[in-house]
Amino acid sequence: MPQLSHFEPCETVLVDDVRGRIVYTPGFVSEYEAEHWFRELRQVVEWKAERRVMYDREVDVPRLTSRYRLDAPDESLPPCLRLAARRVVEGLRVPFTSVGLNLYRSGQDSVAPHNDHLHELARGEPIALLSLGATRRMTIRAKQPPRRAFHMDLDRGSLFVMSYDTQIHNDHGIPKSTTPVGERISLAFRVRPAEPLPAARY
Repeated sequence: MPQLSHFEPCETVLVDDVRGRIVYTPGFVSEYEAEHWFRELRQVVEWKAERRVMYDREVDVPRLTSRYRLDAPDESLPPCLRLAARRVVEGLRVPFTSVGLNLYRSGQDSVAPHNDHLHELARGEPIALLSLGATRRMTIRAKQPPRRAFHMDLDRGSLFVMSYDTQIHNDHGIPKSTTPVGERISLAFRVRPAEPLPAARY
């Protein structure tokens, strides 16, 4: 199983037990890089507004999305995204094959509590979230007793890593914020099978 311990000493291990491992690393990339990458991706990515069926009706997905394959990149892959992917791959020593981008335009954009579908992930491989832009809060809740729950503010330039097992035992999401907040871009790195990408989450 891939190790999630290739960080600088400032990492914070939030969970490490039979139900998975979650690690948070603030400042994984510099303030300058995080700001530069945010501005470039905000401008050059073809952001999409999606709709999804929930509770027997079709609703707007409350954020904008995009996605790229990393194992067969083409000229559409923004240079800063290629650089960010290299940094995360080398930092974690995990061969990520895709990245899903999410643009949270305000505190009203969010993602409901969920876990990734296991059949869309390579078994045993983690998910890594690189945050650019404004800080947003991630909420993680256990599915079964003891129903632990915790909240982590994902700062600009931080990396949040969840092991494969966390998707079995926990839900995670980005709740709406009643406090005014700036835009955030999340880069969600995953190891996927060589098939068309499903809708981006997070």
